[in-house]
Amino acid sequence: MPLLEVANLSVRYDKAVILNGVSLSVDAGEFVGVVGPNGAGKTTLLRAISGLVRLEERMKRGTSGDIVLEGEVRFSGRRIDALGAHEVRRLGLVHCPERRRPFRELSVLENLRAGAYLSRSAAETARRFERCFALFPRLAERKEQLAGTLSGGEQQMLATARALMFEAKLLAIDEPSLGLAPRLREELFAAIRRIHSEGVPVLLVEQEVGQVFRMADRSYVLSQGKIIAQGKAEQLMADETLRAGYLGL
Repeated sequence: MPLLEVANLSVRYDKAVILNGVSLSVDAGEFVGVVGPNGAGKTTLLRAISGLVRLEERMKRGTSGDIVLEGEVRFSGRRIDALGAHEVRRLGLVHCPERRRPFRELSVLENLRAGAYLSRSAAETARRFERCFALFPRLAERKEQLAGTLSGGEQQMLATARALMFEAKLLAIDEPSLGLAPRLREELFAAIRRIHSEGVPVLLVEQEVGQVFRMADRSYVLSQGKIIAQGKAEQLMADETLRAGYLGL
């Protein structure tokens, strides 16, 4: 049984179809990538899986415009597509959203403590602080610094570390390299590889196709809201039409 199983997932905003019958899975221990051009629906896919689309749907209920989510999402064998985002997180499906979004007026330490708000054990929280600082030494150096004064790369490190402050059974990361300099991208991807090597399954949405293919066990290609291909890197790279039309290679 897959750890995460998405079946025929569709999302519509008013009359615009953002996702159209998407199905994918992540097995225990896997590193799975999702790649595709801008506007393919990658961010909406992660938001729908983690419950954020449902939160937005509830917030807009009774106002103009409709948000419709259909299909099934199962995590650890349990159907979660009707759960709230906080309930999904409590189950261990942890979503690290795009564009970082730290609490800018709080320090690095305070941001990490906010990530541990569901933890019931002070000892476990302390252990996770140590783990995050081992993964991201820059954050240890800047732990008293306000998050809003960090560089873009450091903010992304903080966002990833904050996601790890609660026990992650699956880490879903959205566009972590967005806007980062090459050196910081490599540093961040190295940390993500280490997180996976320590036993945390990863679902990575990313436009750096080559990087995803080097890291992932297998990948899905998303275009115009649909999965158009899936497989290992060598299978996807062997398709010339796919390379030229959708992968930018």
